[in-house]
Order: sequence, then C-alpha cells, then structure tokens
Amino acid sequence: MRVAIIPARGGSKRIPRKNVKLFNGRPAISYPIEVAIAARCFDRIIVSTDDDEIAQVALRYGADVPFMRPLELSDDYATTMDVVQHAIESLELQGQHPEWVCCIYATAIFLQSDDLCRGWDLLQRQDADFAFSVTSYAFPIQRAIRITQDGKVAMFQPEYQTTRSQDLEHAYHDAGQFYWGKAAAFSSRSPIFSERAVPVVLPRYRVQDIDTQEDWVQAELMYQAITSAK
Repeated sequence: MRVAIIPARGGSKRIPRKNVKLFNGRPAISYPIEVAIAARCFDRIIVSTDDDEIAQVALRYGADVPFMRPLELSDDYATTMDVVQHAIESLELQGQHPEWVCCIYATAIFLQSDDLCRGWDLLQRQDADFAFSVTSYAFPIQRAIRITQDGKVAMFQPEYQTTRSQDLEHAYHDAGQFYWGKAAAFSSRSPIFSERAVPVVLPRYRVQDIDTQEDWVQAELMYQAITSAK
C-alpha cells in the first residue's frame, strides 16, 4: 500500500493560516493534493491536520482525513518525522498497513506529478530507504563569505579563493517538496539525509520555500511566470 501524507497544521505563525491561504485564487494545500491525485501512484492521499477548516478544504479537493492530529503534534516543536510516524500508526490502528509513504508538504506549490513518479521509480530501482527532492545551489558554496564582527568580510573556505567556479564540485540542498520512503524507515526514524537516500533533482526555478510573506509574494510571481510560459 502506497500512501501520501500531507502534514498541515492550523497554527502557522509567520504566515497565518498558510495552508489554506489563497494562492493565486486557490487554497495553497489544493495544489499538492491535486498533483498527488494526478500522479496515480498512491492508494490513499491523507492530510494530517489538527484544524477543522483545513480538513474540510482537504476533503473538498479529494484527499482523505481519516483522523485528526493530536494537539501535542501540532505545535512548533513537532517534527515532520513525528507527524508521519503518527499517521502511519493511526492508519495501522484502522486496519491499513502502508508499505510505502510519501510525505508531501502542504505548500509545495511547484510540485509536479512527474517528480513524484520519478521519486517512486528511483526508490524502487536503487533499493533505497528514501528518495527526496533536491535542487542545486545557484552559487558555489565553497566561495561563501561571512560578515565578521567588525563589519568586514571573510571566506568560509579561503583555500578556494582563487579556484575557478567551474572547477568546484556542485552542491545541492533539500528542495522541501516531498520525501518518499519505506514505511518501516519512517517508523524506525531512520535518517533521511544518509547514504540510504537518493536525490530527485529539480530545476531551481521550481523550488521556493514559503515561510515568510516575502516568500509568498515571490512564489506567486514565479508561479504566474511559469504558467504564462506554458
């Protein structure tokens, strides 16, 4: 059984009601729900929430809400792993036994069905515990600088000061969209960022964290540009 789990708590702080806030006219959470449905690689698409309004929106767009998340897993300290583990345990108590799980973030606006399918395929072919979205840094991290206490600058890795950019190794970071994995790996809290994980590489123009109001505005502009280009 393959299950998508979308964590969506009601008490977001930096962007109030972020998960159901209208993004280009639709609730943010509707985007990953519809993409997960279109991917056709899940037996169930679950939204884990503590909030009645989010639950109703999730149901309206085609997801299931078979349980409500307890308050102790809905504060600022609950981790994604906590929430996914609770969802797996709740499903098992209801007689459902997921073998594969994909955690999808509720504001993964730029997620595409093909990305989810690639992740599932890589997870199988590489016999990995996890497969998750990554994208490349726009600038070589080896050439990063910091601002010192006296207002000057210093390189984090001065040994690369004269190295040509094209000679430096490419670096990637978590794109924060989805995490495919074996249910057993989630349940045992195995580390996602490890040699047992494989990357699903996304282009940078389809990756945007939405944690602040500025992020939100930038994401809407990016989305409009991508939609217009299509």
